[in-house]
Amino acid sequence: MDENSATDLVSMSIIANSGDARSFAFRALEEAKAGNIDEAEELLKKSDEAATLAHKAQTDLLFAEANGDKQDINVLLIHSQDHLMTSMLAAELIKEIILLYKNK
Repeated sequence: MDENSATDLVSMSIIANSGDARSFAFRALEEAKAGNIDEAEELLKKSDEAATLAHKAQTDLLFAEANGDKQDINVLLIHSQDHLMTSMLAAELIKEIILLYKNK
């Protein structure tokens, strides 16, 4: 596998897993709004698991770069980083909102 293909696969892994994390977080918010806090917390756990997979893929890229394996920067990689960061922010905010519903 050439370097570009490997970077593209990692990028797609980041996109897919961070997308899953965001989707689970928003589903958790919907459950919390409906008063289903236990279900919301389960969905948040799934969100965290997916986010961990995405973050690990990103970390692997960072370690490779730090070890001298320069990565080609392409639109797909940039898009994956954007996906990850917005997903992480959404999940953090949703967790805070769910706390408000829980403490109501």
